[in-house]
Amino acid sequence: MRALVVANWKMNPATMRQARALFEATRRAGEKAKHVSLVVAPPAVFLRELKSRYAGRKITFAIQHARAEALGAYTGDISLVQAADAGASYAIIGHAERRAAGETNDDTRAKVTEALRLGLTPILCVGESKRDPGGAHFSLMREQLRTGCWDVQSFELKKLVIVYEPLWSIGQDAAMSPRDMHEMAIFIRKSLVEMKNEQAMNVKILYGGSVDETNAGGMLRQGDVHGLLVGRASEDAGKIASLLHAVEAA
Repeated sequence: MRALVVANWKMNPATMRQARALFEATRRAGEKAKHVSLVVAPPAVFLRELKSRYAGRKITFAIQHARAEALGAYTGDISLVQAADAGASYAIIGHAERRAAGETNDDTRAKVTEALRLGLTPILCVGESKRDPGGAHFSLMREQLRTGCWDVQSFELKKLVIVYEPLWSIGQDAAMSPRDMHEMAIFIRKSLVEMKNEQAMNVKILYGGSVDETNAGGMLRQGDVHGLLVGRASEDAGKIASLLHAVEAA
């Protein structure tokens, strides 16, 4: 099975020149990782040029954030239609940082629906801000999944990617344990099957949260995931190369 690695650069780097250099380093490392499918999510202003300069097939591109509306008076925003036109094949939806900025479950529902309509692969991020001893975080997760996937048809489930983002681990020095991720992967699949049908077993599940070369291999081997959403480590040429090497060896 090929592991799916999504490199989320966030609001980095500062210039197009630096973006080209980071992309080139990522490309070289990605081509050595024969069993990895690599998606790069640069800042939107860099997307079209990076895509137009790249003639290979190893890397595809994602938009980090876009609106479901095709057009409108939304100063400063871009639409999924525009992202697709710029060269995106994937769309990150409901990232923890976007939810913190006000993105709602209903927003994710609209974006997932529009992404699928456009032929983009939705990468729907779900996760809790803290773990509750009584299990309340499972109810929150179930609602994020239920609303975000509300309009997804059975035949579209195989096109969907779910990222589990434990918000309490993002930006921290340690990821959650693979054993805990395995438990959450089982919960996500069970919830989706109950909401949809057995075809939900085909949904790809990724882990995202303080992942780097030191824990990527263990998460893939023991966490019951198909890949990783990588933040900080993807912004550094050396770190992303080391991470992809670890993923290839897993």
